[in-house]
Amino acid sequence: MTTTLTALSSTVRSVYDTVVARNPNEPEFLQAVHEVLDSIGPVLDAHPEFVDAGILERLVEPERQIMFRVPWVDDDGALQVGRGYRIQFNSALGPYKGGLRFHPSVNLSIIKFLGFEQIFKNALTGQGIGGAKGGSDFDPHGRSDAEVMRFCQAFMSELFRHIGEHTDVPAGDIGVGGREIGYLFGQYRKLTNRHESGVLTGKGTGWGGAEVRTEATGYGAVFFVQEMLAVHGETLEGKRVGVSGSGNVAIYAIDKARQLGAVPVTASDSSGYVIDEAGIDLELLRQLKEVERVRISEYAARRPGARFVEGARPWEVPMDVAIPSATQNEIDVDDAHTLVAGGVRAVAEGANMPSTPAAVEVFQNAGVLFGPGKAVNAGGVATSALEMTQNAGREHWGFADSEHRLRAIMRDVHAASFTAARRYGHEGDYVVGANCAGFERVAHAMLAQGVI
Repeated sequence: MTTTLTALSSTVRSVYDTVVARNPNEPEFLQAVHEVLDSIGPVLDAHPEFVDAGILERLVEPERQIMFRVPWVDDDGALQVGRGYRIQFNSALGPYKGGLRFHPSVNLSIIKFLGFEQIFKNALTGQGIGGAKGGSDFDPHGRSDAEVMRFCQAFMSELFRHIGEHTDVPAGDIGVGGREIGYLFGQYRKLTNRHESGVLTGKGTGWGGAEVRTEATGYGAVFFVQEMLAVHGETLEGKRVGVSGSGNVAIYAIDKARQLGAVPVTASDSSGYVIDEAGIDLELLRQLKEVERVRISEYAARRPGARFVEGARPWEVPMDVAIPSATQNEIDVDDAHTLVAGGVRAVAEGANMPSTPAAVEVFQNAGVLFGPGKAVNAGGVATSALEMTQNAGREHWGFADSEHRLRAIMRDVHAASFTAARRYGHEGDYVVGANCAGFERVAHAMLAQGVI
């Protein structure tokens, strides 16, 4: 179990209290900060110089917070006004790196929580990238391609001032896929008069994109599960895998789990979930969600033997491995108890912070292998960094080569998390391990670069 804040030093308590006072209406951000500060006490004990240099005080405050108006015109000729964000949290290890999220739920708290998590996730990859996140409350769902293009152009008309291949390199996230990245890149190129391939990642493979980038987060999550199980002499072969969501991460987690001999049995969206005991039909799921963009209930309508459960989450289904891949806090304490009762062996966070703190505690107390998002879903940003490397050298690597590099990075992320947990007396606790390993790398860099 992680240490509670009340058991930590007065310095850490003081830092957290200051964060709460400065950000009183940002629950997601406060949850993310609490989770990290809850874990890194052993590092601070081993490195008092981090405390003396005020590393924590600087780490919890973004280097730059950008919020801006996004005016655009819809297909009916009506003016719409969105709100855009870019939180550039920490650049000690390299240029800011993190996705853009377009979703009605986006607000300052969510973007700050995602940006803070990104610091440690990016550090774990060892790729020399800092942490940032951005996005807008714009909802691309149901909008025409022309509307999405006009919004992206309006959004980039402000964002372009704050990014660059050596400064900040955004990528996609929820609501921002290849279509949106294309429109954003086109507008950046027009505004700057530079074909700066490295300024955005997630591009099409024909114009600077990396192979496996689309698959990377889902594939990487499954690779991390594979490593967790291997420590205990187990494999994915024959295991029932439950996945939430039906977007990019979920689809490719299902894909890789199948390739490794598992049986993925669920997928979901905001309307409910489907269960398919024969194993999710990946091609049907992709057709429905990537081409037709319809509700997950349509899967059950077209797939004999599949069943749709309206208004529920898939955690009531017995499974060996759970990969929550939808959104933050989707597994609460009741869901966690249900999963444990159903015999879950491992939980790996494909999404960012999809388990509440109370749910994590249930898993750890029950001896369930638990992989936190900052480690498990690091494959996406790791492959984005590989895309940056290819852009810098004007190279293009093949699919097999790119997947091999991703596999090696996820093996290293697991090893860093596992060994840090062991080194600091919390063997098997990947929350402590990932936080400590990521924090160490960032803190050493901040210490070396002085008070900035």
